[in-house]
Amino acid sequence: MKRRIIEIDREKCNGCGACAAACHEGAIAMVDGKAKLMRDDYCDGLGDCLPACPTGAIAFVEREAAAYDEKAVLENRQRKMRKEGMTLPCGCPGTQSKSIRRAECAGEEPSYMNTKPVSRLSQWPVQIKLVPVNAPYFDGAKLLIAADCTAYACAAFHEEFIRGRITLVGCPKLDGVDYSEKLTEIIRNNDIKSVTVVRMEVPCCGGLENAAKTALQNSGKFIPWQVVTISTDGRIVD
Repeated sequence: MKRRIIEIDREKCNGCGACAAACHEGAIAMVDGKAKLMRDDYCDGLGDCLPACPTGAIAFVEREAAAYDEKAVLENRQRKMRKEGMTLPCGCPGTQSKSIRRAECAGEEPSYMNTKPVSRLSQWPVQIKLVPVNAPYFDGAKLLIAADCTAYACAAFHEEFIRGRITLVGCPKLDGVDYSEKLTEIIRNNDIKSVTVVRMEVPCCGGLENAAKTALQNSGKFIPWQVVTISTDGRIVD
């Protein structure tokens, strides 16, 4: 298949190893003092390594490459952990996918009426970069794609937005990546019922909104969607 993948210019590479350290998937290794893409199927095409490179030796290209294999990446990570004496069966516990079931009493008042608010998060992980594309909780999901600052700005975020939705969060400015490719795969490969994008009013949040719009267009599906904007003082302004 033809897809976006990284390419490393060995002439520009200074051998610092920063890209290998930044690659969570283990796709890059140092060979003879230079960075090398070891396996195409380990590269997710999100480019965590790009901003880590001090010499600009890494760039995106479009070429024939094996599809990203998340299962193979996880198995490789587990092998490394066992080799290093770590015995966690599922790799990093922070990336282990799971659904969260919450018991709610009949007639319970909304959490914002109680002194102890209730979390409405129904799955883990929540970071766009970490969430599995084909996680079972996407089946029939109402999808929330939120800028990570929104939950801090909006006091009622759990009740207004997380409740009843599967939550994905990110910040393209901080991550330095385009989320549209992964969001496209999530929407295309799952039965997504609706998409709600929640962003801050600041201009840099436009990257998240654009990524979601691009993903919806590229998925080839017609899905109800909306964009909600939060002000820096926590008001819902749009």
